[in-house]
Amino acid sequence: MPILSVNKLTKSFGGLTAVSNVNMELEQGELVGLIGPNGAGKTTLFNLLTGVYVPSSGTITLTKDGKSKPIHGLKPYTICKEGLARTFQNIRLFKDLTVLDNVRIAMNQNVKYGLASSFFHLPSHRKEEEKLLHDAIELLKIFKLDHKKDELAKNLPYGEQRHLEIARALATKPILLLLDEPAAGMNPAETAELTELIGWIREKFNLTILLIEHDMSLVMKICERIYVLDYGVVIANGTPEEIKNNKRVIEAYLGEEISNV
Repeated sequence: MPILSVNKLTKSFGGLTAVSNVNMELEQGELVGLIGPNGAGKTTLFNLLTGVYVPSSGTITLTKDGKSKPIHGLKPYTICKEGLARTFQNIRLFKDLTVLDNVRIAMNQNVKYGLASSFFHLPSHRKEEEKLLHDAIELLKIFKLDHKKDELAKNLPYGEQRHLEIARALATKPILLLLDEPAAGMNPAETAELTELIGWIREKFNLTILLIEHDMSLVMKICERIYVLDYGVVIANGTPEEIKNNKRVIEAYLGEEISNV
């Protein structure tokens, strides 16, 4: 059973159809790429999957612990609690909060104490907060950010802000992680490190990952399957080798760029 199933998903803005009859399936543990030219509808599709936009038509189904649930039309925070987390093309951290607090805030949706316990600082509250602090620091260690836990997020270098955003998404304990151009703005060395990190995260956290990326060498190296969008329509779906040699994909926007990857 697919962990994510998208059926005839469509989103129109007035007379413009940004996403049209998209069908997509992701199996548990897959690392799948989503590529296409600027304006193809990739981020719109991410916004539909995460509840930022409500579909004009079509369905989105998420399967967790063997139980399938429609999530189209739900609020973003509800979808996040169901196990779908994302990063953004333009980094969206709590820039005036510390590195540690950025992660701890994301963890709060999974706390087990109630309002009374929090208000009166009961033992259950203190115990849970100690666990959250420990887990947040352990997560920061993975991204080599624990030594900067007390720095403001806005003071981190660009590459570390990207890492913090991924750490914050992982703090919600997702089963499906959506990464929107994680290598944007990175130099070749940072991109190479990120490529290894994404693969390691998939294994470490037992995640399914859907990745938007314009860096074709990254996509071809780590993705097992690739969907190609053009004008909001899926024009191809296959392995990197199949996509690389797909005439329709080459004609649509990639030219020789993808053939030489």
